[in-house]
Amino acid sequence: MSLTCSCSSCPAHGKSPADSPKYPFYPSSSLIDAEWALLEPLLPRPGNTAGRGGRSEKWPRRLVLDAIFYLVRGGIAWMQLPHDFPPAKTVYDICLRWAKAVAWQRIHDMLRDRFRVCAGRNPQPSAAVIDSQTVRGADTVAAGTAGYGAAKKTKGRKRHIATDTTWLLLAVVVTAACIQDRDAAHRLLAAVCARFATITLVFADGGYAGRLVSWSKSVVVLAIQIVKRSDTTAGFEVLPRRWVVERTFGWLTKHRRLVRDYETRPNHHEAMIYIAAIRTLTRRLAHRTGQQS
Repeated sequence: MSLTCSCSSCPAHGKSPADSPKYPFYPSSSLIDAEWALLEPLLPRPGNTAGRGGRSEKWPRRLVLDAIFYLVRGGIAWMQLPHDFPPAKTVYDICLRWAKAVAWQRIHDMLRDRFRVCAGRNPQPSAAVIDSQTVRGADTVAAGTAGYGAAKKTKGRKRHIATDTTWLLLAVVVTAACIQDRDAAHRLLAAVCARFATITLVFADGGYAGRLVSWSKSVVVLAIQIVKRSDTTAGFEVLPRRWVVERTFGWLTKHRRLVRDYETRPNHHEAMIYIAAIRTLTRRLAHRTGQQS
């Protein structure tokens, strides 16, 4: 990949593809040209574009993204970023600034819509699948945002996600692990309803049965269909619709930063989920584009 930059003061100016950092997670963490072409137009506008106020960006954005993807894929600490990348503090500040601006979610949503169109689907889904996953929290997790999940006997947080009927993320909510699924689902379904007026049906497991079904029907006008396990089946059972969201969790946790929660705030963890999904989407979209060209 090329790291050349038009800025004469850029530390990466003049580097050739041979000088690009290549580490154990390469190429799964580093962007190829086709992936960068997809992402570059979607990134937030750089600072000081008009030459007035503030400092212009010193490091190439492609290199910054490679560093963020490397960290999320490898599960390392910020200060453990290899020296070939921009300074860890710089990468951290950019990542959190974009998280605060909800940029990661916007980038993901645009890629998701494009992926659905490439797959011959309407960009607006008509049904969703919801589920939750408990993840153990590290000592960096603020005590006030974590809790003990009795069902999984785990202290940490829960990530509640909604996907379409393939595997694509529609909404993410991160709570303390002590929050019941049906309680957190109020926020999750409200987010789904606010973003997708076309969704009328939601598939869920037995943990969401009860008052949530009536609340969803009367308040957000979403019908919830509970998909339960068969009482006569022993061992593992692939359940209709529900297996889709389980597969999404499996793909997300291939990114080691999501195997455990290291983020101080829930919205930082949500950003990490979107970053992992962005990396998966860009790789698959670039592959589809290459096949079609």
